[in-house]
Amino acid sequence: MSQPFELPDFYVPYPARLNPHVDQARAHSREWARQMGMLEGSGVWETADLDAHDYALLCAYTHPDATAEDLELVTDWYVWVFFFDDHFLEMFKRTQDRAGGKAYLDRLPLFMPLADSATVPPPTNPVEAGLADLWARTVPSMSADWRARFAVSTENLLNESLWELSNINIGRVPNPVEYIEMRRKVGGAPWSAGLVEFAAHAEVPASVAGSRPLCVLRDTFSDAVHLRNDLFSYERETREEGELSNGVLVLETFLECTTQEAADAVNDLLTSRLQQFEHTALAEVPALCVEEGLDPAACADIAAYAKGLQDWQSGGHEWHMRSSRYMNGGGADAAGPVRLPFVPAGIGTSAAEVLRPHTRAQVRRTRSFSHVPHERTGPSLLPDFEMPFEHRLSPHLGGARERVVEWARAMGLLEPQPDVPGGRVWDEELMRDNDLPLCAAGLHPDATADELDLASAWLAWGTWGDDYYPVRFGRTRDLAGAKACTRRLSLFMPVDGEPPPPPTSPLERSLADLWVRTAGPMSPAKRRRFRTAIEVMADSWLWELDNQAQNRIPDPVDYVEMRRRTFGSDLTMSLCRLAQPDTIPEEIYRSGPMKSLENAAADYACLLNDVFSYQKEIEFEGEIHNGLLVVRDFFDCDYPTALRIVDDLMKSRMRQFQHVAAHEFPVLYDDFALDEAGRAALDGYVRELENWMAGILVWHRDCRRYTEADLRRHFLPTWPFDGPKGLGTSAARPVPR
Repeated sequence: MSQPFELPDFYVPYPARLNPHVDQARAHSREWARQMGMLEGSGVWETADLDAHDYALLCAYTHPDATAEDLELVTDWYVWVFFFDDHFLEMFKRTQDRAGGKAYLDRLPLFMPLADSATVPPPTNPVEAGLADLWARTVPSMSADWRARFAVSTENLLNESLWELSNINIGRVPNPVEYIEMRRKVGGAPWSAGLVEFAAHAEVPASVAGSRPLCVLRDTFSDAVHLRNDLFSYERETREEGELSNGVLVLETFLECTTQEAADAVNDLLTSRLQQFEHTALAEVPALCVEEGLDPAACADIAAYAKGLQDWQSGGHEWHMRSSRYMNGGGADAAGPVRLPFVPAGIGTSAAEVLRPHTRAQVRRTRSFSHVPHERTGPSLLPDFEMPFEHRLSPHLGGARERVVEWARAMGLLEPQPDVPGGRVWDEELMRDNDLPLCAAGLHPDATADELDLASAWLAWGTWGDDYYPVRFGRTRDLAGAKACTRRLSLFMPVDGEPPPPPTSPLERSLADLWVRTAGPMSPAKRRRFRTAIEVMADSWLWELDNQAQNRIPDPVDYVEMRRRTFGSDLTMSLCRLAQPDTIPEEIYRSGPMKSLENAAADYACLLNDVFSYQKEIEFEGEIHNGLLVVRDFFDCDYPTALRIVDDLMKSRMRQFQHVAAHEFPVLYDDFALDEAGRAALDGYVRELENWMAGILVWHRDCRRYTEADLRRHFLPTWPFDGPKGLGTSAARPVPR
């Protein structure tokens, strides 16, 4: 059977290096696997299988500077994780035994105790035996923080195998966004990043482990590892194993294109993720170290960690080119580089080998920094939006429209702002045209008058802040001022009753007012979660300013994930949760199905906003943070093509929302043994999110914020013909009034 596609030219900017202790690790891992019961008699592997896969070679390439002892232990971990993958396949995926698979997975965390004094049960299979041995050999040299993080990533890797099994059961190919999110867990690359910390003796400081730059390093590393693996493993997974969770198959299905075109698109996304890694490591991580005041030792650990991830990328690629486990046109014989015609060969000419694959990557990188702002787009094109949920409005809408204007005036949001070029962010006409109570009335159709007033004010505060940051800090490139402003916001959201300082701006004054009215009745834990949702949104405005200063169109995956934050999805969904009882276990809100449901709803709403606001953001505001522009840049396509892709993605996210609610939530209820009251409460939350999406669509259609006629009223002065035109007059475009 012929190969399903030609492997593309990969972007591999750093050479792979081989650890000199590879033969020692190879011999050790073979003996260790035999002792754990993974070879003859396991029903999964024979010794010949392990030798052919050569995981010692993988680890020697991905950890080139590890000591002999560390390389042996890391290799044992990889033997274990690949054995688990094949063992789970044979035991549960092929038989589609979800109940048995869940029982099998539920036992594995017992072999990863966080306390030194904890005991583990006797292992009943090679996977349990291997995990118990590895955990005992690894954790003594690592901190409690690392143990907790590594245990979570290991559990994610194991437990998300059920997600793959569920998709096989119903013959469902995931959509691209869902796939990237879930692949990080089931693919195990975050787990690999934890082993990089171990092998490099460079733990990420706990104080910054959850920061955006460090999370982006981990996630871009993970996505690149997984997408590369998908290209090499497509033939084995789709033709031999019946697997549906493969990035090439996902894009082939979503884009309705050939396998070769899908493989090329996956490779482009892989390149984009690697370039995002480089950008984060060089631009965001050093700034984080300075801002957090990290000492030289901590900075050195972070640098060693980033280097370790970089080594893993190059080494992992080299191993895929050589391992018999994958489609590579002949294993080691195919590992040599493809050369350009007339390029010299031989000793001393290796630098010439990188030219061809890197030319395409450089073109893509250059394009993402080359957008010319304020391009003429014309009115936004609107597709036939898919909205299966009924839209209802609160009967208190009329009064809320007046009261929110009175509140905004009292807070100073409608007054001239001395720190803003042009003076004013909003006036009363613009606020009434925005009609945020209409949005709140759809999001919360059963709200009382007071609840609707509060929701309307929160929407007004978030939208005003989203408009304020670009005109106050973006045009002046005052990134330091933006960060100082953002840090102060937390002072006006006390969790334990600490007194806030006097507000110095309408943004602070209105936030302080809303916090008292909203968070007062909450428990401290709920207050803390609610404050985090607001902080996440405000921090995302800084991300937008950084990209704007560099004129950098975001990487598509980074954009989708950050767009949920800039849109305020966490904040508005937190308001929906206020109606739910405190008896719902917090673990449910952190579960995979819940995050999948919320992210699908958020992405639908965010992309819907991008469709409506395309002309406003691209033509009138000179923005770069719009999903259609991101798709245009990534695929190098025109506006109508980008709109079709975004519309297809919206429809796919809506279908995913419905799939999770109908098929994954009942399983979630069973897994957590929820009673009828708990099930009813979460069913109510699903209906809240249905209202949330339906209300956002109606608001976009009926407010006066996005049509060309309204944009001209809000953005352009009243002089005839909209001002001067022609060459040399672009600088005359005025700021919003």
